Amino acid sequence: MGFTEGDQRGERERFLLERWVKPPEVKEMQSSSKLEDGEIEEEIPSELCFDFSSRAQKMDRIGNLPDEILCHILSFLPTKQAALTSSLSKRWLNLWTHVPDLDIDDSIFLHPEVGKGERDEIRQSFVDFVDKVMALQGDSPIKKLSLKCITGFDPYHANRWIRNMLKRGVSDLNLYTDFFFKDIEPDYVLPDEIYISKTLVNLKIGCEICVNWWHEDMGASLPMLKSLSIESERIYCGKVEKFISSFPVLEELRMATVEWDDSDVTVSSASLRKLSIHAIGCDYDGFSNPDSISFDTPSLLYLDYSDIVADDYPLVNMKKLLEARVSLVESDARFRAQDNDLLEDDDVAVPVVKLMNGILNVEKLHLDSDTLEVLSQCCESMPVFNNLKTLCVTSEEGRGWQAMPVLLRNCPHLETLIFEGLLHHVTDKCGDACDCISREDRGRSLTSCPVKKIEIQGFRGTMKEMTMIKHFLEYFPCLKEMKIYYFEEKDPTELRNREVSNHVLEMMGLDNKIWSCNVQLLAPGELLITCLRSGLHKEVSDV
Repeated sequence: MGFTEGDQRGERERFLLERWVKPPEVKEMQSSSKLEDGEIEEEIPSELCFDFSSRAQKMDRIGNLPDEILCHILSFLPTKQAALTSSLSKRWLNLWTHVPDLDIDDSIFLHPEVGKGERDEIRQSFVDFVDKVMALQGDSPIKKLSLKCITGFDPYHANRWIRNMLKRGVSDLNLYTDFFFKDIEPDYVLPDEIYISKTLVNLKIGCEICVNWWHEDMGASLPMLKSLSIESERIYCGKVEKFISSFPVLEELRMATVEWDDSDVTVSSASLRKLSIHAIGCDYDGFSNPDSISFDTPSLLYLDYSDIVADDYPLVNMKKLLEARVSLVESDARFRAQDNDLLEDDDVAVPVVKLMNGILNVEKLHLDSDTLEVLSQCCESMPVFNNLKTLCVTSEEGRGWQAMPVLLRNCPHLETLIFEGLLHHVTDKCGDACDCISREDRGRSLTSCPVKKIEIQGFRGTMKEMTMIKHFLEYFPCLKEMKIYYFEEKDPTELRNREVSNHVLEMMGLDNKIWSCNVQLLAPGELLITCLRSGLHKEVSDV
């Protein structure tokens, strides 16, 4: 992701502050001073050169800026570093206390001494520092608070600071905690004031232990909240329908990992545009399927949904959806035979088809290996994805490709196909999507697919992978470009060797056939080999 113009401007401002701000007591610069042998004189930009020729104290260029601009510059620094500017001069003494953004991170405060955060007096000094900051700021308005406490603080202090910020009208709150205090409850309870904030617009909560958002004896109303992200080992939020109704203008919601409190779940919001839900059943055994899950989100554009397959999806209203990431798992392994092939199960097929019908307008679809195998239960009733342009599939050696043939046939306008790994469980039901098992109708589903670009990630250079790549090159009739990214964990693979890379391509038979496709073998950060199918042209360059 590239930097925006605002990001670049912010970095420039931080650079100027840290490098060129000088106290007015600095003596006149000696422009004619001699340099030691081998020393290179650094040229100071003319617009930043300071005039200290007079005995009278003259402010430097940055020092002459209005307080509002200086506070804006300081807002790009962690609060601890911003406080250090108070030693520059009397002008800077309390300037940092007027910054409308606070970035408080105990790991920065305690860095770098190992074990420093385990000492009570050091932790208390951090608490004293934050208390002093807030005391100096008084009741001045605050826009943003980023609070990170991970070294064993009592959550009482964090909640006390949060209450202070809420009283001062904070609109952007980013909270990350990791409390290991012997006297606290097993789940972190947010301060009551957060549930009725009239100023919060963006709220992000991260916690290593459980987050208890909901209280049965009180409601919640955040009329200005547009973005909510909660990430924890477990989230309690009560009935989801009531939970979401507390945010009438919410546009973005992320919850990981949520524990459903009701057997019939309804996610309903007219304003929601981006939704990410990761249910706890995906990570822990012993959680059964919800009886039903409904999505009534007519304005939704992006969905990231990970869950156990529900018994039913009565309503899936996502007509504007453009992109979806789906990860579905069965609650048990009852539908696997002894040979690891799937058994037919209508109880799985019917609800999955309902969910797929609800998202069939997407232009980009991501399916993990578990979902791909779950979809094999409903091949005969798979919907047609007429708008789908990009399909991304994750493969694992323990999961099959049984659904791949029908997926390719039911995406009549597919342009880009992305594989995160090619190796998968070999079964006769994979059909002609791969070349793992010899068959007479090989490549039939591929020949009807209009895909123009294929991207393969995690390539290991195995014979099985190369056979599949040849299969794709031979049977995708419209294929124009293929990018293959080889896989590295800790040690560089042999594919970094150009001779080995050339040999891999030759083993694919690319030197004996002319394909109408540009095939690239890519490493992280560099292009190893480009093979243009007009005579096996090879080159090495940076990506």
